[in-house]
Amino acid sequence: MLEEAARAVTGIASATTANIPTQGMLDGQILTLMLREGGLSLAAIRRALPAMMEMAQDLYVDRCPDLTKKVCPGARGLLSRLARKQVRTGLVTGNLSRIGWRKMERAGLRQYLQFGAFAEQADERRKLVAHALRTARREGWIARGSVVALVGDHENDILAAQANGIPVVSVATGVSPAADLAKLQPDYLIDDLRSFPWQDLSL
Repeated sequence: MLEEAARAVTGIASATTANIPTQGMLDGQILTLMLREGGLSLAAIRRALPAMMEMAQDLYVDRCPDLTKKVCPGARGLLSRLARKQVRTGLVTGNLSRIGWRKMERAGLRQYLQFGAFAEQADERRKLVAHALRTARREGWIARGSVVALVGDHENDILAAQANGIPVVSVATGVSPAADLAKLQPDYLIDDLRSFPWQDLSL
């Protein structure tokens, strides 16, 4: 969807993600890298970004398939248990907002998530995490001493949590092997969410 939107808005037919390591990146970063590769200036990319983001979201919302069979092992059980415990949960994702929420809807997980931080709200993942924390504090969902943790499957999730001074539960169900995740010394490294460290986090 990002490629199609980039080509339609800018007219650069060669815009592609083929040589871009998209995992762990924000959609805005991916669009920028694609178009830089295509020869577009940063100023021109900034001007085109709003239209590209809007089109990409329109396309994804219309075409998103059923994702219920793509849910990682333990994810549904984890979110359900957190909901029963009345723990607020948010989505921090490199996707644009309508894409991120549509994925959650099609995966059958939307009802568990109260808020989100998305690609149009920051240009780096650590800033997205900071945005989510500010939102939760503003709404009174977390206070001094509250247990807060980031759950993610990429090295960038570990770095973002560390930059914001919160624990990270690193899950080896994504493209990053457990050995690569371990190099960044996450607080917890688990095979999948069925092994979530409930007792250690006092949840």
